Parts: sequence; C-alpha cells; structure tokens
Amino acid sequence: MPYLNPFAELRHTGVVKNNQRVTSSAAGVPQSVETDASTRQRVASSILEHGPSTAAELAERLGLTPAAIRRHLDVLLAAGHLVARERRVYGTRGRGRPAKVFVLTDAGRSVFYTAYDDMAVDALEFLATASGEDAVTRFAETRMAQSEKRYRERMATVGTDATPAQALAVALSEDGYVASTLPSAIGEQLCQHHCPVAHVAERFPKICEVETAAFSRLLGVHVQRLATIAHGDGVCTTHVPHVRRTTTDMTTSERP
Repeated sequence: MPYLNPFAELRHTGVVKNNQRVTSSAAGVPQSVETDASTRQRVASSILEHGPSTAAELAERLGLTPAAIRRHLDVLLAAGHLVARERRVYGTRGRGRPAKVFVLTDAGRSVFYTAYDDMAVDALEFLATASGEDAVTRFAETRMAQSEKRYRERMATVGTDATPAQALAVALSEDGYVASTLPSAIGEQLCQHHCPVAHVAERFPKICEVETAAFSRLLGVHVQRLATIAHGDGVCTTHVPHVRRTTTDMTTSERP
C-alpha cells in the first residue's frame, strides 16, 4: 500500500484520535493500518515541506507523541524512504553531538515526482549525443526563460511586505518546489524542499546552474547555490545576500 499521496497532506496537522481496529467494508483493510499509512504520509510530507527534521520537531509539528513519531520513522527508515543524519551546524558549534535529523531519500522523494524522469533523461541524452552538451544548455535556458517570465509576473503580485526572495518562494511553490525562506546573518536562504526534476538535474547539473542564474536576475543580486537535492542534499538552498541601499534608493524620511 503506498503511504503517500503527493501534496494532498501538506500543511495538514489534524490528529487522528480513533485507532480502533475496525475493518473497512470497502477495502477489507483494518482502519488501524490505514491510519498508520496516513500518519507516515503526513510524516514524509512534513519532511518534504520543511526539510530535514528531528523527531521532536515532527512530533510538535504533527501533534503526535515522540514515541509515535519514532515508530513511524522506524518504518520509513526500514523501507529506505528516510535516512538519519547529523544536523549540519553553521557557525560556532556548541557542546554535545548535533541533533539527528531525518531526510527523504530518492526512494522517498520518488513518490512525489510528477515529471517523467526516465523519458526526460533519455531525451536529453539523445539531444546531447546528437548536438552536443551545449544543446542541452540552450534547451534548459529556453525552458527557464518561460518560467522566469511567469515568476516575475507572479512576484509582482505578492504583497509589498514580502522580500523579493519570499515573493520568489511563493512563485516556486506554485510550480511544485515547496519553497520557503530562512533569515541569515547576511541575507536570506531560499529553500526548495522538493525538486520535480532532481533526477534529470543529477545527470545534467547545468539545469541547476541555469536556474541559479535566473534567480540572480529575478532578485537583482548575485546569489549562490549552497546545496542541491540533485547532489544528495536534503534541500536545494540558495544564499540571497542583503542589498545595501544607497541614499538615492531611500525615501526622504529614510535618508540620514
């Protein structure tokens, strides 16, 4: 029985309170089994949406006990849909071991993929063989130009209280990238928790480079890609630096 229904449970935090073993007349499956599958779906969806997560974070996010979360994590780990890693520590590391986080594997992500990965890879392999790798780059740039135009138009409709990176995250999420932003000391981090073309980008990393260049144009600053799902990271992360405003950019009341 598949435990995931792509995106159907994103942001769903309702708690199932009835765990009685009652057999479903339609499917002949005990409801407790269906409930377990649904909860594992919520666990995987939460990791997809929020990125690598600790058991405590998942328990709080989903309104479940740590013991219940760990039981479902054990099943997902055994199925090969999750792996456990030490959380990366940026800056000064405190005492003690870093917290353990759970990350979706390719098998876990594959349930969410909507792209025809194998066909896309085969098509680009053929294009690269017939016309060279530059042809793949031109294809990626042409495809990205269409998305870039759409993102720019969508960003213009986001409220003025949002930063450009936050506005781009909204546009990316509408394309299935489950994007969000995090503050950093010198800017923001644009995080894409899902990549519909990760398997294609793994074979053709130029796709990620073309996307990064488009982000720079959309945001008006030079951005830096820190991590990608295609290279095995849990989240595609792009650093967006703060823009230093000059006095000519400021309103009269903001000028010193």
